[in-house]
Amino acid sequence: MRSLIINLLIVASGVCWSLVYVDSIRTGFKQKTYCMPLFALGLNIAWEGIYAYTDLFVRATVSAQAIANTVWFLLDIFIVITYFKYGREEAQGELGKKSFIPWPVLVLACCIVLQLLFIAEFGDVAGEKYSAYLQNIAMSVAYLYMLNRRKSSRGQTMTIAVSKCIGTLTPTIYGTIEGNRFILVTGVICFVFDVIYIFCLHGVKKKEQSTAESNACA
Repeated sequence: MRSLIINLLIVASGVCWSLVYVDSIRTGFKQKTYCMPLFALGLNIAWEGIYAYTDLFVRATVSAQAIANTVWFLLDIFIVITYFKYGREEAQGELGKKSFIPWPVLVLACCIVLQLLFIAEFGDVAGEKYSAYLQNIAMSVAYLYMLNRRKSSRGQTMTIAVSKCIGTLTPTIYGTIEGNRFILVTGVICFVFDVIYIFCLHGVKKKEQSTAESNACA
């Protein structure tokens, strides 16, 4: 029974995170913007790329997680494309536009180094878990920052927000079942920031809808 519950939670997490990526790609091309903050994108694609390679070529296993990591990595490539295709418009100032290419390349390089350091210090099994939760906290904060910086819901949907929240909450539950206190605490922190983001995004969207209705009636 316990293994069944854990497997169901893993599947739920996989589906939710896939929704995050697919809707980020769909919304990004539709609204001509990027939907994932740069540091979140860098940490994500580095984590998924490294652990997809580790699963398939180092551990030589074709598990559900290995397949998920590979699919997510491929989806992340399309999100990276939306960033480079549309992100320059949001670069602030002359310096921001001139450093548009070097800056994300530097960020991605740093994210790869950080992920490799986790493996070097903790091993690939523990490093995979612990880095995932720490970067999820960073991602949740980054989404809040993006919402505040844009002052609008552009490139942000409730599907992305809610799916990210559930996609992290479900492995937090089975990590807690297995008695991992690190996953419990970091998962709760991430959940708090995700709920704040959902609440704030809902408020922004509601305000935008009210403004649009008022303009339509004018």
